[in-house]
Parts: sequence; structure tokens; C-alpha cells
Amino acid sequence: MDPITRAVLLSWNWRIEVLIPLLTLGYLYAAGWWRLRKRTADSRRTRQTPRQPLTAVWRLISYETGLLFIALSLLSPIDSLSQQLFLMHMIQHLLLIMIAPPLLLIANPMPVVLWGLPYNLRIKAGRALSHVLHHDSQFRHLIRTITAPGIIWLAWIIALFGWHDPNMYNAALRYGFLHDLEHLSFFIASMLFWWHVTGAGPRIHKQFGYIGRVAFVIAAVPANMILGIWLAFNSNVIYTYYEAVPRIWGIDALTDQRIGGVIMWIPGSMMFLLAALFLAAWYLGSEENKPPMPVGIWTEEENLVAPGLDK
Repeated sequence: MDPITRAVLLSWNWRIEVLIPLLTLGYLYAAGWWRLRKRTADSRRTRQTPRQPLTAVWRLISYETGLLFIALSLLSPIDSLSQQLFLMHMIQHLLLIMIAPPLLLIANPMPVVLWGLPYNLRIKAGRALSHVLHHDSQFRHLIRTITAPGIIWLAWIIALFGWHDPNMYNAALRYGFLHDLEHLSFFIASMLFWWHVTGAGPRIHKQFGYIGRVAFVIAAVPANMILGIWLAFNSNVIYTYYEAVPRIWGIDALTDQRIGGVIMWIPGSMMFLLAALFLAAWYLGSEENKPPMPVGIWTEEENLVAPGLDK
């Protein structure tokens, strides 16, 4: 193994401000999952008609995997390499924007994390959330307004294009606090985006139907593709920071930029398309599981003209 590769593989950055929140959230979710699982198991022994488990194993795996991807993006050699290679920076953003957030949110973390808190703290936190998220709460109304789907979609687009402006991008790589702000804004915007897609709690908006969620996800694809294609086919090095740093593994700055653009364009867009396909498949599956309409309804003349209308 050459010295550069060895140094890269050993360049883990154990940032305490990242590590402690990730470990804390991972523990709280696992503890809450276990308590809810045990509570369900106890009820199954005392009820004639046992309830289904309040948690599922796949949700625990999904949440902890999402945290693992955040750790890999911010603590592993991926973060160190992002200062040397544009393509590694795109992989880092892919993990933070399109992989970790949906994995975290399909686990519906809020109620499970609350159950992971100590009893007294859980009661206080539950009461506080009930107060601020009450149907008539001004805070709930404010949050609902500023996190409307259209606003979140626009915020996601602004974050994506804003931080890929050459001046902003170069500055983020030169100054650590800007780089952290970039990642934080990407992650928050993406969590809010995928919140609408997954329907995770707290549910303060009118829930999208499956078709609406498919459309919402697909609406993010054009912007992502345009930026990726622009980077992949540009004949000039857009981010001059990479021309000033030592090049490694024989990858020049323009080739590096083109590979990074392809990563954003194809794998990045595919994550949204896969989510849309998953939602569409779920929708079709739910339609197939619906009981058939009685013969007396679907044979009526108006339903023969417009089939599929529910009475």
C-alpha cells in the first residue's frame, strides 16, 4: 500500500461535537425502541387480542444506519479527502443529503427517542411538545407555515445551488466554520424535505397522498441533474480551490470535477427516482389490497364510464 493511501485510510477525525450527539441519539433511539418493544410484549401476554409490536426491527436498523452514514461522511477519511478531491466532496454530500435523512426519518424517530429518555425527563419533554405542538398553538402555526412543502422545496434548491456557487464553495473549503455551516444547512434542508416524503412525526401538515409524495420527490430531480450536468461537462475548473491543493492518485482537477458532476447527476438523481418508485410501488400495493367494490356499484352506468371512482 502506497504511503498516501495508508495516510488517507488512517485519517479519521474524531470530532467530539459530532461524535457525542450521534452516540447520544443512537443510544436514545435504541433504548426507546427496546422499551416500546418490551411494553408491547407485556401487553401481548395480558390481552386476548395481542397488539402488533409498536416498533419494528427494520426501523431500528434504518435509524442506526442513518447515523452511521452521518459519521462516515463527517468523521471518516471521506471528510479529509473532500479537501483534496471534489468527487469525494460529492460523495460526502450524497451521504448527508440523500441517504442519511430518509433512513433516519422512515424510522419515525421522535416518539421512539422520547421513550429513550429517563421517565421524569420523558414526561416533561412530552408535556412541552404537547404544549408547543397543540392544534391551537401559535408556535405550531408558525412552524407549519415556514415548513410548507413549497417553501422547503425552494429552500432545498437554494441551499443546493447557493453552496455550489464558486465563491461560496471555495470559501467553505478554506474556512472550517463555513464548511460546517454548509453541511448543517444541507442536512437540515434535506431532513425537512424528506420529512414531507416519509410522513414522520410530528405530523403538523396535511399528509401528502402517495401520488403527491411521488411528485414532490421527482420535482427535486431536474435541479440536481442540471447542476450535475453543468459540472460534468464544463471545460473549465469551476472550483479553483482544487487547483491550489496537491493532487493525489493522478487525478487532475478537471477530471476530478467531471467525476464529481457525474456522481451528483446520476447516483444523486437516482436516489430521488428510487424513492419515487418505492412510493409508487407502495401505492399500487395498497390499491391491490383494497377490497373489491360490490358488483352493484361497479356495474352502475356512471362507474362504467369513469371506473375506479370510490363511492
